[in-house]
Amino acid sequence: MQVILIQDVNNLGGANELVTVKNGYGRNFLIPKKLAVEANPSTLKQLEEKIKQQKKKEAKLLAEINSVIDKLKEGAVKIGAKTGTSGKIFGSVTSVQIARAIREQKGYEIDRRRIQIAEDVKELGNYKAKIDFGNGHEAELEFEVTPE
Repeated sequence: MQVILIQDVNNLGGANELVTVKNGYGRNFLIPKKLAVEANPSTLKQLEEKIKQQKKKEAKLLAEINSVIDKLKEGAVKIGAKTGTSGKIFGSVTSVQIARAIREQKGYEIDRRRIQIAEDVKELGNYKAKIDFGNGHEAELEFEVTPE
């Protein structure tokens, strides 16, 4: 029996996937628990439409991610920090400060949890951070720590 999964099912498949299962498993477990629907011409057509819409949405999201990556690569983001006489900053630069600087200077809202700083930033200078957009899309951001 062929069924279309509505939700992810362990050891079987993911949502919106067409799978073949034994009749009893499909009729007595998957369909009553609303984990799947029986595959017939109308549900197959709905599945194709869902997949088509999902691909459109992914393409739009990918284009937006690429535009953000291009904007971030244009130039370094400047972050002001309070410093002592030797050029060391009080505390360190965090992902929260980087996210705030991106929002103010580039105009994009990026979640601080997506920003990964490679090293501790405790002195003035140029540094790099990675921004993970998900689905294997990453960007490298250059930022400069300057005295306030």
